[in-house]
Amino acid sequence: MKISPEIAARIEKLERKYTNSGQDLGSYLDGLLHQRYLTYWEYIHLDTLLSLQIPRTFFPDEEIFIMYHQITELYFKLIIHEQKQIIDDKGQTAEFFTQRIHRINNYFKALISSFEIMINGMEREQFLNYRMSLLPASGFQSAQYRMIELYATPMENLVHHTVRDQFSSKDSLDDLYENIYWKKGATDSKTGEKTLTLKQFEYRYTPRFMRIANEVQHSTIYHRYLALPEEVKKNKNLIDALKKLDLNANVNWPLMHMGSAYRYLRREKTTIEATGGTNWREYLPPSFQKVIFFPEIWSDNEKNEWGKEWVDHIFNTERKQ
Repeated sequence: MKISPEIAARIEKLERKYTNSGQDLGSYLDGLLHQRYLTYWEYIHLDTLLSLQIPRTFFPDEEIFIMYHQITELYFKLIIHEQKQIIDDKGQTAEFFTQRIHRINNYFKALISSFEIMINGMEREQFLNYRMSLLPASGFQSAQYRMIELYATPMENLVHHTVRDQFSSKDSLDDLYENIYWKKGATDSKTGEKTLTLKQFEYRYTPRFMRIANEVQHSTIYHRYLALPEEVKKNKNLIDALKKLDLNANVNWPLMHMGSAYRYLRREKTTIEATGGTNWREYLPPSFQKVIFFPEIWSDNEKNEWGKEWVDHIFNTERKQ
């Protein structure tokens, strides 16, 4: 068989590549010859993926609940993938920065709109029954979402807002972590006792959280933004993208989570406790969390009124029902 000049040129390039790395091209060609054709289902491990939904009860909607959260965690992984690219990039151009932030916003957009599945896609009575088999597990225990926060902004911006002015970047990461805002969501406000949900979560993930916090102590996405040249920092498209990310992650996402919680956990004149014992009414509202990844790009008034309009709408709607 006659080898075309194009194929011969490629073979020559491959030979140079493997010779330079001390490898034998012939061995790799033998491997290619014996290798099976790749199929779609093998490439994405489809059979394994579809086997990961294992309900604990016989209620059909529990499988929806499981798959929804698994899909959510995959989107979180995509967000972290883009965050790491921003943190690791050496060029730090407005175009690269903005493009990656747009990708993250698209993932959040999909997540926020997908909450319609949680709000209207399951029967409330089924949920109230099978949820009792999930104790003390809770969506509160999503470690990837905490990682998104750690990659996005310095830990002093994640300290609970009631004591945030008492901390700065000069404080140790251990002290900042001990006062991080989400721990308040699984702590009894009267006794100060941590719920089992929080104790399990800390035991499982604190070492990983602290490793990430140390790795990005001076190189979070917010640090990367602050280090940009002034003309790049003032780029309108970049600022708009960062503001959209702040709102998506710290207002729209928790707000949709609240909508789901009200749908399933609200009863007339009272509310039901979450499976993990989290004080979700106090923990979820954006105006109570007041987490802002990029405080420099917001005015003082915007920071003071953070999430208030949206949360007032939720509470007013609840009172009318």
